[in-house]
Amino acid sequence: MAKVKYYYDSENLAYRKIITKKRKKFGFAFLFLLASALFGLLSFLVLLNTPYFETPKNRSQAREIENLKLRYAILDKKMDEVDKVISFIEDRDNNLYRVYFNASPIPEVERKSGFKDMNRYKDLEGYNNSQLVINTTKRIDILQKELSVQSKSLDDILKLAKAKDKLLAAIPAIQPVRNENLKRMVSGFGYRTDPFTKARKMHEGMDFTSKTGTPIYATGDGVIAKADNTASGYGNHIVINHGFGYETLYAHLSRYNCKAGQRIKRGDVIGYVGTTGRSEGPHLHYEVHKNGKVVNPLNFYYGNISAVEYVAIAQLANQENQSFD
Repeated sequence: MAKVKYYYDSENLAYRKIITKKRKKFGFAFLFLLASALFGLLSFLVLLNTPYFETPKNRSQAREIENLKLRYAILDKKMDEVDKVISFIEDRDNNLYRVYFNASPIPEVERKSGFKDMNRYKDLEGYNNSQLVINTTKRIDILQKELSVQSKSLDDILKLAKAKDKLLAAIPAIQPVRNENLKRMVSGFGYRTDPFTKARKMHEGMDFTSKTGTPIYATGDGVIAKADNTASGYGNHIVINHGFGYETLYAHLSRYNCKAGQRIKRGDVIGYVGTTGRSEGPHLHYEVHKNGKVVNPLNFYYGNISAVEYVAIAQLANQENQSFD
């Protein structure tokens, strides 16, 4: 039975029964129900964000995330296999194809370098598995770059293969002075005693002694880049640009048999032995340059001498004697 409430009427000095209007009753009931609904909704939202309550949609999303992680792991293993194949191709490219065609190997840092743009992967940040996605994307980008570098390298090798005959003709492969015209080879490539200062210094070529006027032969096909006496110490000298990174220099000539810009063939007479410039006697100072660096000419005498002659020249070249310039 509902409680009956009263209030005191001071005018009539009596207690009166409190009669609640139906409208108020309905208002109170509505407010109670509204508050209950809001409390229930709030509780539901809190539960949704706890690990103790999972909706079917959450379970489905969790399965998808695990599936994606598994796919990324499989993709990583596949990239490992691709990386091994690319490394094998790169090794053959540097140590077989490029060696065969006398091309410089591609540096490892150029093949494996990443990208300098620090914001390249910014759009992938801020997610639960961002690092996984970023690492995989970086690997794919590096693999793509490696493939691009290797593709270009193979294009270069193909061009070299097509120009193989020109390459073989351009390589400086014979002695610049014939054996029958040689008195002896005075000095080889390496550290030798300077004839003027008597100090030990690098001798960047080979000295062939012969009488003045002895013919000097172009050691490979090319174009005469210089035929003058402008370089200090060399006197009258010739520089031939053979292409493919090769250049040869012939110094201390008595006179020329060519001019700058002239195209010549291996074996053509380009000048004559002399003693101009910084020289102690008639001889030819001969240098070979590859990609801007001086190299030992002894490594290129295979076009017109026998194995026995090569051994004899090598023994003379390796003696620690005095150079002629």
